[in-house]
Amino acid sequence: MFGRRRKRGRHSAGAVDTGPEHDEVFDDVDGPWDSTVAPRDDVQRLDLGSVQLPMPDEAQLQVEMDQQSGSVRAVHVLTSVGQLTVSAFAAPKSGGLWKEVGAELIAGLKEDGARINRENGEWGEEIIARNQGVQILFVGVDGPRWMLRGVAAGPEEHFAQNSEALREMLRGTVVVRGEQPMPPRTPLPVELPEAIARHIEQQD
Repeated sequence: MFGRRRKRGRHSAGAVDTGPEHDEVFDDVDGPWDSTVAPRDDVQRLDLGSVQLPMPDEAQLQVEMDQQSGSVRAVHVLTSVGQLTVSAFAAPKSGGLWKEVGAELIAGLKEDGARINRENGEWGEEIIARNQGVQILFVGVDGPRWMLRGVAAGPEEHFAQNSEALREMLRGTVVVRGEQPMPPRTPLPVELPEAIARHIEQQD
């Protein structure tokens, strides 16, 4: 099972079906979850194919397209305090991909002149970058054959609120890895809901 018991008394997001090998049902567990053990709850999630995201109230979507292939590169969630982005990647069965990716991320951020802090968070090491009034939080979660990367970016004065919004989104996220083999670090495909895809086509 992928998930963890809540430690700070948050409200339950629902029971988790752990599959035929695990009959125990937890009703106080944090995600993100693999789709094979997704919670039975009433949370409304935005289905993007490889990830299903619980949406903050009054949030808007910004879709980033690859101009050459026409595929979706990323979906950003815009709130009143900043931008949230959650992406899923294929990972080795042994796990540990976030440690590698995080080290490379820190090196790149330092080259760009950002000030870096590293802190221990709910899922392991978190990376905080500050540059020209913008503060960014990077969170990585190693799952079964996938890695989830969450990014919260916005003004420094809203950093605490924006960071908690990202963590809350990650706690409720479901990852649909699929069975197809993929090289590690391959982005899991993002598929837009039909209504959103049609709206983008009309704008183009």
